[in-house]
Amino acid sequence: MIIGVGIDVAEIERFGAALQRTPQMADRLFLQRELLLPSGERRGIASLAARFAAKEALAKALGAPGGLLWTDAEVCVEDSGQPRLEVRGTVAARAAELGVRSWHVSLSHDAGVASAVVIAEG
Repeated sequence: MIIGVGIDVAEIERFGAALQRTPQMADRLFLQRELLLPSGERRGIASLAARFAAKEALAKALGAPGGLLWTDAEVCVEDSGQPRLEVRGTVAARAAELGVRSWHVSLSHDAGVASAVVIAEG
């Protein structure tokens, strides 16, 4: 059963400018392993914008309650390249309250826009 669906878009250039203006924002939004590629290089802005959109979409799928911490949701990537969500803390608590047992996530970026769709399934 679908418990919630969320979708979000982020303008890549605007998101990148926000990170440049406020460098500490990246640490509030992302875990260190989300910021870096397996090689240790920093992810590109389009990739980070898509991850930000996924976290926004996840919050919407949970009914957008206050008090969720950005770093309590992590966008991971399987060896196959498929994204997946890992939740903990405030996000896991809200998901448990709603009966969420699994997540589906899709990320995309093209034409200057990053987007994400999240489905919470119970």
